[in-house]
Amino acid sequence: MGVRIAFVVFVCVLPTMVSAIRPHLAPFYVKGRVYCDPCRAGFETPATTYIAGAEVTLQCNDRMTNNIVYSKKGRTDSTGSYTIFVDANQANQNCDARLVTSPLPDCKEPTPGRDHSRVILNRFNGIATRDRFVNNLGFMKETVASSCAKIFRRYREADNEN
Repeated sequence: MGVRIAFVVFVCVLPTMVSAIRPHLAPFYVKGRVYCDPCRAGFETPATTYIAGAEVTLQCNDRMTNNIVYSKKGRTDSTGSYTIFVDANQANQNCDARLVTSPLPDCKEPTPGRDHSRVILNRFNGIATRDRFVNNLGFMKETVASSCAKIFRRYREADNEN
């Protein structure tokens, strides 16, 4: 009788315990894009282009000590998108995706406020998927493109209509 009970516990309870623990070990995929702002607007406009080959880093700091406890680099693809694989839960940490470098010689200045973005990397927040989407990060061109005047004019007209 004792062997049967042990067998039932082994067959029923052990897999349940393992599956309850497993989601905390599943990896995350941090996803985002990097853009070039030719208008120096501080946000994406119709003139915005996305940068292939830009380098981004994911950095997690301990909330109490602010020491770096996790860091990983990523690079954008031909569409300006990146995915950084994070192999563990980063609970009790502040994690940010940060711009590192741009391959474009005339678009290397990070946009203030768009040079980093916070990302939540724990399982206790109601997000069901393993994908974590980060706000787009941006660099600015050194000089404003001539086509930007028309874009800003459209923005002013739209603002005056309201």
